Amino acid sequence: MIISIQANGETTIFELNDGNAAKELYEQLPLAVDVEDYSSNEKIFYPPQKLDTTNTPLANARFGTLAYYAPWGDVVMFYDSFGSVGGLYELGYVISGGEHIKNMSGTIQINKV
Repeated sequence: MIISIQANGETTIFELNDGNAAKELYEQLPLAVDVEDYSSNEKIFYPPQKLDTTNTPLANARFGTLAYYAPWGDVVMFYDSFGSVGGLYELGYVISGGEHIKNMSGTIQINKV
């Protein structure tokens, strides 16, 4: 499962894993959602429906990790190292355009590829 995220005229491509949460995110696409800054190493957005984390690996987040923070119900795109925390599940990893994550702002468009 491959997804593209368009923001500010740039495209970032992620490959999703086989976990239930990644599959559920994929099934909600296409989406147009607002992206937000969080901390100094990540961008977040909220999918319309919470994701089921059954059979989804815990994340050890680093540059390019796409993750789901179950307690808040947000998807996280990391543009710097983070590590792990309870409730953070890996959805996939960037395969191109990772350098654009840091500058994402406003409404982003997320599509199946």
